[in-house]
Amino acid sequence: MASAAQWLEGARPRTLPNAIAPVLVGTGAAASLDGAVWWKALLSLLVSLALIIGVNYANDYSDGIRGTDDERVGPLRLVGSGVASPAAVRGAAIASLSVAAVVGLVLVATTAWWLLLVGAACLAGAWFYTGGAKPYGYSGFGEIAVFVFFGLIAVLGTEFVQAEQVDWAGLVGAVAVGAFSSAVLVTNNLRDIPTDSQTGKTTLAVRLGDTRTRTLHQVLLVLPFVASLLLVARTPWALAGLLAAPLAVRSNTPVRGGANGPGLIPSLRDTGLAMLAWSVLTALALGIG
Repeated sequence: MASAAQWLEGARPRTLPNAIAPVLVGTGAAASLDGAVWWKALLSLLVSLALIIGVNYANDYSDGIRGTDDERVGPLRLVGSGVASPAAVRGAAIASLSVAAVVGLVLVATTAWWLLLVGAACLAGAWFYTGGAKPYGYSGFGEIAVFVFFGLIAVLGTEFVQAEQVDWAGLVGAVAVGAFSSAVLVTNNLRDIPTDSQTGKTTLAVRLGDTRTRTLHQVLLVLPFVASLLLVARTPWALAGLLAAPLAVRSNTPVRGGANGPGLIPSLRDTGLAMLAWSVLTALALGIG
């Protein structure tokens, strides 16, 4: 039976910035429209956190039963390592996704009914990333899904449930956060190219190959800072986002330097930290402006 520490590691806490960042930026965008609502921001954060924990456990379960995680370089996988049964991990995934659904219903009831369709799409996206007969994460669409769900939908959804509208600043912020989130997954999949190739998991990194995947990581990290320059049209304080650039450079250094396997784990951490720092600075800038 897995220990509490192993369950925590299985939830992949290093991915939590992917859930926190879009809520920060979406709330900042809502605040710039004088529409921030603190309790809806907190509920949005709970939905986002429950979704990412749910998708992490769902991936652990689906990859584990397929044998994809039998040989890994990265952090512990509960099913693949044998410390937890597939049924237990599947139950944890369903419980987390259920929390996201229930809290999401509160936001639907207090905002707009059609958000129910958005929520259903998010739940389906979480499960079928590596689940089902033809998981889209095994066909190279993972980065696109992360960009859409933890970038566009999460940021604009957070803005909408508070301000009941979205605007160009929210869209720019959503693209930036989506780029950061995709960069995190690109780093992960770059590290796993050798094992994914052997197990038939055709991620975007496998399709692009090592060199082009490293270039993609760099391009994705540039986009948020272009977004900071664009957001100056809303408030000059948006330039504060550029202060996160050193973290982004540090996160790309192992990738640019040709690191492989465990050598890419610091890049995973630092890409998430750069995203979080940029999002905090940008949210504050939009709120002040």
